[in-house]
Amino acid sequence: MFEVSSPTPIQALALPILEKKGVEVFVKREDQIDVEISGNKWRKLKYNLIEAKTHGYGHILTFGGAYSNHIAATAAACKRFGFQAIGLIRGDELNSQSNSTLQKAAADGMQLEFISRSQYQRRNDIEWLTELSTKHRAYIIPEGGSNPLAIQGVAELVDEITQDFDYLVCPVGTGGTLAGISSRLKKHQTALGISTLKGEKYLEELITNLVGRTSGWQLFHGYHFEGYAKFDSHLIKFINEFYQTTHIPLDPIYTGKMMYALIDMIKKDKFAPGTKIISLHTGGLQGIYGFNQQHNNLLKT
Repeated sequence: MFEVSSPTPIQALALPILEKKGVEVFVKREDQIDVEISGNKWRKLKYNLIEAKTHGYGHILTFGGAYSNHIAATAAACKRFGFQAIGLIRGDELNSQSNSTLQKAAADGMQLEFISRSQYQRRNDIEWLTELSTKHRAYIIPEGGSNPLAIQGVAELVDEITQDFDYLVCPVGTGGTLAGISSRLKKHQTALGISTLKGEKYLEELITNLVGRTSGWQLFHGYHFEGYAKFDSHLIKFINEFYQTTHIPLDPIYTGKMMYALIDMIKKDKFAPGTKIISLHTGGLQGIYGFNQQHNNLLKT
C-alpha cells in the first residue's frame, strides 16, 4: 500500500572542475521518487504512515513553516493514503492563501492551523504533544518528519546504491536524513551534511541522539548563506548555471546550498583525487514556484 517509485536513478556529473580535480560525483535523484511526495520527505513519512495505520489512527498532525516541503509532502501523502492531515503552521499572520505551498496543502485536504511563533517553540514539548494527540485523535509526526521511524525509511535509500563510494552528501534541516544515511554506511564511508540553518549547533546533538553515535558523519555549517531560506546572487547564479549544464533543477533552500558547498569544497581540494561522492537530491522542487513568485523569477526552470 505505502509505496512510490524506487529505487531512484543515480546520475553522473560531468563538470570541468571534477575532471580537473580527479573527483567523481554522482547525484541520487530522490526528486524523481514521486511528483508530489518528494525525495527524502517520502522516506521519512513511509514508516510513520505504516505505524499510524497499524494503530488505527485516521488523522496525522505535523508542524512546518509557510514554505515547508514537509507540509506539502505530508498533505499529499495523507490524501493519497486515506488520512486526514492537520498542519500546525508557524506564523499566525498567515492564511491558507499565503503562498503556493499552503494553497496546495489546503487543496489536498490538509486542515491548516496557524499558530504564533512563540507557541510553535513548543513543538517538541511532550505534554503539549499529548494534548494535541488527544484533542485531534491524531498520530503526530515531528517537524521535518525526523524521528526513529524516519531513520528506518531514509536508510533504505542507501541499500539501493550498488556502486562503491567514499562519501554520501545531503542537505540538513532537522537532521533526520543525515542520521538515516549514516546509520547504514560501511566503515570506510562517511555521511556529510550541509546545514541550511545558521547557528543551529544543536543539530549535532540531535543527530547523535537519532543515530546513536558521533562517528561516520560530519556536519558543515559554513554554507547556510546567513540562514534558513536566505540566499544571495552567488547562490542563484550557481543554481542557474548548474541547471543549464546538467539539466538537474535545484532549490535554493536545501539542494542548491548542498551542491554549492560540495563543488566549493572540491575546488578547495577537500577531497583527494580518486574520491567517489554521491550527493543526495532530496527533492523539494515544489518550493521553486513560490520562490519565483516572490523574487521575480530569479531561478530558471
